[in-house]
Amino acid sequence: MSPHLEPARPHAPSAVIWVGFIAMCVGMFMAILDVQVVATSLPTIQQAINIDPDQMSWIQTVYLIAEVVAIPLTGLLTRVLTMRWLFVASIGLFVVASAGCAASSDFSELIAWRVVQGFSGGTLIPAVFSAVFILFPNERQAIATTIAGVLAVLAPTVGPIIGGWLTATYSWHWLFLINIAPGIVSALVAWRFLPLQKGDTSELRHLDGASLVMMALALTSLELGLKEAPTSGWISPYVLSLLAVSLVSGAAFASRSLGRMRPIVELRHFRDRNFLVGSALSFVLGIGLFGSVYLMPVFLAFIRGHNALEIGTTMLVTGITQLITAPIAVALEKRTDPRLLSALGFALFAIGLAMSAFQDPRSDYDAMFWPQVVRGAAIMFCLLPPTRLALGTLPAAQVPDASGLFNLMRNLGGAIGIALIDTIIYTRSEPLAQTLWDRLRAGDTAAAAFVGAPAGTIAGSAGGGFSPDTIAALDPLVQTAASVQAINEAWLIVAILTGCALLFLPFARPVAPPQ
Repeated sequence: MSPHLEPARPHAPSAVIWVGFIAMCVGMFMAILDVQVVATSLPTIQQAINIDPDQMSWIQTVYLIAEVVAIPLTGLLTRVLTMRWLFVASIGLFVVASAGCAASSDFSELIAWRVVQGFSGGTLIPAVFSAVFILFPNERQAIATTIAGVLAVLAPTVGPIIGGWLTATYSWHWLFLINIAPGIVSALVAWRFLPLQKGDTSELRHLDGASLVMMALALTSLELGLKEAPTSGWISPYVLSLLAVSLVSGAAFASRSLGRMRPIVELRHFRDRNFLVGSALSFVLGIGLFGSVYLMPVFLAFIRGHNALEIGTTMLVTGITQLITAPIAVALEKRTDPRLLSALGFALFAIGLAMSAFQDPRSDYDAMFWPQVVRGAAIMFCLLPPTRLALGTLPAAQVPDASGLFNLMRNLGGAIGIALIDTIIYTRSEPLAQTLWDRLRAGDTAAAAFVGAPAGTIAGSAGGGFSPDTIAALDPLVQTAASVQAINEAWLIVAILTGCALLFLPFARPVAPPQ
């Protein structure tokens, strides 16, 4: 085991270690929050600095690409800089980039700073989760994982309300400026309280530049392909080219990495059965977690017409439920086989997702309350046990690399899940609208009730069709209802995919709960 990655506290950690770890969690929270608060206010940013509407999505895309490239490099950077200095450097760079974003006056300047922001923020999540197993003994890891997990999944939940409030009350600049004070404080606290370890700069002498380029190219082209696939088509030449580049580059990277003694990313971790199962669960969680956080704002904004603040208020139900159930998850995680808890969590999460697949155009807070409660209660059981399965039995020296891969799988699952959701919404809305028109012309009262057609509108329409005035009045209702049905289908597909996590669990080896 490398001496610089020895667990900092083999027994009960002191309050000093807890303070340093919480500082890391705050930095991670700000990085995750940044993605969501910016997403809710893209139109405001677009108008403020005169960005073409078709370029607006790049503000998020470049951040996510830089983030996904940085995540698997966390292990290498930890070995070189040590956990303490990696975090301080990353959060410091994130603060500088946030200030740069706030001061940007044109599109290219903002994009450049977002790349820096995404790369620096990308290392923070795996660094925090690897810290759980490096800093703490077994009996404290469940609590530490819970603190990190609650903040990691709470940030996307509260992001819309914070972003909406900041934009409405102040200006879009504060979407970035809010990162500065917490970032500086967390950097200073981590520098003061995290343990001092010895880095291994020899890693830089053995750095495989070709592998680094291949990995970056594979992940970048995959992210771009997934972004473009729903609108351009999965079999369009552009998308197929991007996916082919990703596949070839990824295969070349994997082949080169497996043949080297000191690879950039240690892919051999996937030979560990429990790490493989835990990573598969992380991938599936990404589909369900990112998918639900994406689908709710889409419905509330485009179907119900709510603003970001109202959307955030509705989505707080999930976050509050998470906080309430977190102590229960910690207590059970200490005493129960993580395979059983994972099964409970993913089954419950899939049910909560499926409960949202029966919305109509008038669904709002009340209809979304109980599905959110079920999902919120399930999330910690989908995060804590798989994390222990994947990372809990590995030597401390292997945890940073493994944590990067584990968290990368969740992000890739989220990217694929959102691409699948967009594909369903884009491709299914039109045929569903046509089906609704056919049902209305046939005098189907259930279809009329779902659409919200005024009473008597379809009376006598069977065989005779609708008048032009009636068609004009019904068309917006039908289009909205078709969009709701497409969103419902997306909820159902995401629920089914999330339930597939149960298929992986029988392949995991038993893991004793921490004592």
